[in-house]
Amino acid sequence: MRSFILHKDSGHSPENELASDMQAPVEDSPSDQKKPVKKSSYERSVDVQRWLQEQALEESGVKPEFNPTFLASSRDAPWILSSLTHFYEQDLITDVLHVVKSGKEATVYCCAAHPATGAEYLAAKVYRPRMFRSLRNDAIYRQSRLVHDESGHVLRDKRRQRGNQSESGRALQISSWIEYEFETQRLLYNAGADVPCPVSQIGNAVLMEYIGAVDDPAPLLREVSLERDEAQRLFDCILNNIDLWLSYDRIHGDLSAYNILYWRGNVSIIDFAQAVDPHQNPVVYSLLVRDIERICHYFARYGVVADANELATEMWTRYMGVLW
Repeated sequence: MRSFILHKDSGHSPENELASDMQAPVEDSPSDQKKPVKKSSYERSVDVQRWLQEQALEESGVKPEFNPTFLASSRDAPWILSSLTHFYEQDLITDVLHVVKSGKEATVYCCAAHPATGAEYLAAKVYRPRMFRSLRNDAIYRQSRLVHDESGHVLRDKRRQRGNQSESGRALQISSWIEYEFETQRLLYNAGADVPCPVSQIGNAVLMEYIGAVDDPAPLLREVSLERDEAQRLFDCILNNIDLWLSYDRIHGDLSAYNILYWRGNVSIIDFAQAVDPHQNPVVYSLLVRDIERICHYFARYGVVADANELATEMWTRYMGVLW
């Protein structure tokens, strides 16, 4: 509906305005003419589709089938659906938006969070079975955490070292490994460590806090350039985290600038799949030293001077003193 605005001394009237509007338009010169722009289908809009699904849910009371906006390819679609549908059914996520990071061991997806979680976005880390081809044969990791048999009983001594070789046993071992990572992250988050808040773990997927903006995920520490003063502060922060983890019987086991996120001046440490418990196997001291050496080596480029062996010895001595 057209709206008219009258000005007291303008001499215009609604009739004059309407007559003016009805005058023949002036044709554009050839140089001003443009090709018609092809409009995208309104019905294909992602936001529209999501709104329609929400309306269907409200009207029917039945949760619609999980149909993520993002499916990497027809080959990966079944993998994504089987890994993340449970989170959707439990009202933790509503959609899968895009890939944050993809590697040979796992792929991390940015997901739209369900309003009930209180978050806008969540990160879903989906593991691929190939991750465990090397880890399951690494004795130092197996001996540094509890291993269960098919009945859920703890394996000890030679059976624990040898591992369970049956198909169902290997599946249980994989599931147990992922559960251990989730429980470790939850333990450390509750202790005040700088790790993403864990939300849920089902099967081969872990759901956690999303770090960064939806279209700008937090980069890895190795991908950013730091100021010297900032570098010293972050180095101290990471060392404090390592010390805190140790007080809760955990060593990361594979710490480096490749699994530390940097966002707005702060760090969040991820990837606890290889975390170990010194209480189960004291020989993991070498892993603590390696973690600290890697951090010292990275920050040395910013002028941070530290002795990795001295730091590790101090932490370990304090830990063993409390433990024993």
